[in-house]
Amino acid sequence: MDYLIALLLGFVEGLTEYIPVSSTGHLLLLSHFLNFSTTGKTFEVLIQLGAVLALLSLYFNRLWNVVITLPSNPQSRGFVISILVAFLPALVLGVLLHDFIKGVLFESPQTICYALIIGGILLWLVDRFAPTPTHSDAMRLDVKTALAIGLFQCLAMIPGMSRSGSTLIGAMLMKVEKKAAAEFSFFLAMPTMAGAFAYDIYKTYDQMDFSDVGLIATGFIAAFVTALFVVRAVLDFVSKHGYGVFALWRLAVGITGLILLHYGVVFR
Repeated sequence: MDYLIALLLGFVEGLTEYIPVSSTGHLLLLSHFLNFSTTGKTFEVLIQLGAVLALLSLYFNRLWNVVITLPSNPQSRGFVISILVAFLPALVLGVLLHDFIKGVLFESPQTICYALIIGGILLWLVDRFAPTPTHSDAMRLDVKTALAIGLFQCLAMIPGMSRSGSTLIGAMLMKVEKKAAAEFSFFLAMPTMAGAFAYDIYKTYDQMDFSDVGLIATGFIAAFVTALFVVRAVLDFVSKHGYGVFALWRLAVGITGLILLHYGVVFR
């Protein structure tokens, strides 16, 4: 049963990490209702690396081209600067608030459900009423736009708000076209998730239990494979249909979660 749950949670991580529905919120709620936990949240921390590596493998050629042209190409330097500027707010607040986030917010399923609902409403409103886009290339955003997106990303420190959802809301409000907003969110995910992963390991290494290597490997592989397919599909989907369906998804999960919590439902 534990391996089936690990497979399910890995699948959910890969499915939800790069769409605006909060992978962390889904993982924490599922772990709660399935009565599944590991010491120091080892499983939840490590399987996220699978989703990061999937994204890196998909964008490797474009990112490598940026690296090798960095000394000579102003566009490459501008792209790197925009990512670093957008990453900075989350880096600072993540370090300052890490213990509160992991020790308080991550332990409150009700908070996650309310964040899913509130974030869903915001996403629906912005998707429907965002200003007319003026930016269509995720690799050519100015510093002001990148910083604003980075500040919005900080909302994701509340589990359930969603890192990708927060960055997408910020990007669309800053007049970034929906597909470009999704791509910039993908690029920004790499340093943000890698940094969060490294800091989590640093802060909680002494609490972690690596004895369940098989469970972790199962979730890791499931997250990696699922994320490969999801990232490819998301760009085509949002360019045609927008983000409304994800807003409804969030509302459904948040409301269902509150109902199950009210009645004390546990499936295992």
